[in-house]
Order: sequence, then C-alpha cells, then structure tokens
Amino acid sequence: MIVCVCNRVSDRDIVRHAHAGMGFDDIQLELGVATCCGACEDCAREIVAQCSASHPVAALHMQTACHASVGA
Repeated sequence: MIVCVCNRVSDRDIVRHAHAGMGFDDIQLELGVATCCGACEDCAREIVAQCSASHPVAALHMQTACHASVGA
C-alpha cells in the first residue's frame, strides 16, 4: 500500500528500512516520507513503531488502519 502519495513511498519500503535499523527521522531523510503535505506522517510513524523489536511483523497488519487515515 502507498503510505506517502507525494513521494510514492509504500508501507513495505518503510518496513524494510525500519527492519534495517533505521528510525523515523532516518527513513524520512532517505525516502522523503512526510516531507511534502505531511498527511502520511502519523501512519508512517506508526509503521516504524510497529517494527520495533517487540513487534517485528506487526507493521504488515497496519494496512487497514493507515489506509483509512489517508482517506482512500
């Protein structure tokens, strides 16, 4: 699912970078997520948070909640 429409960043892109050990700020710098309109920031941050060591695959299940937050 596309999380950041402005920069065409998917949830899988975010998950891959988070699993590589990057935090939100690093992912934002690398992928450009939440740097234009900002509508995706909450969803992107939630995906990164869900990829912590305590929830390594939970971000893949965030699609419904995040998808609703972007209005699609």
